[in-house]
Amino acid sequence: MSAVRGSLRASGEALAAAVADPGFAAAVERAAARVVETLRSGGKLLVFGNGGSAADAQHLAAELVGRFRVERRGLPAVALTTDSSVLTSVGNDSGFERVFARQVEALGGAGDAVVAISTSGESPNVLAAVETARSRGLAVIALTGRDGGRLAGASDVAVVAPVAVTARIQECHVAAIHAICEAVDEAFGGTRGEAGPAGSG
Repeated sequence: MSAVRGSLRASGEALAAAVADPGFAAAVERAAARVVETLRSGGKLLVFGNGGSAADAQHLAAELVGRFRVERRGLPAVALTTDSSVLTSVGNDSGFERVFARQVEALGGAGDAVVAISTSGESPNVLAAVETARSRGLAVIALTGRDGGRLAGASDVAVVAPVAVTARIQECHVAAIHAICEAVDEAFGGTRGEAGPAGSG
């Protein structure tokens, strides 16, 4: 079997395992409900992660600020992974572990929620930001994998991909993000557009 076909098969198997896992599906539903509740009440989402999880954070924020599959008003979501000046100044002055926590401290307010993404559940800067969020009364939604790590235990809702390989966890996270966006579209109504399942992409 070629590497390409092997990877595609592994991806399909991981997603099938996630869909078949009642705990995963239920957690995605709870995460979607918390996102909708936050946005309906006038709160915003602060989303963050490292590497591929940073890309997933930006993906989620883009779908909410822009649109997913329906035309609706823009919804407030901020990826804390995009401002190079903030990231480098905080990293230089306070250390890389504080790059997200400082932004949660600066931007988080009553009624807001954070979406913390870490495939291992052990990223120090993600955990530090979650600690800051909890100290300020923000809801914490986590996307993680394997056994959930410390992140799962520190979250109000933890979506734990039931697989071990990082790439497969990330693919489950994208599926979860799209499911959350579908729930947001349903909650906020609008007219279905011509774009595909990811309207902003």
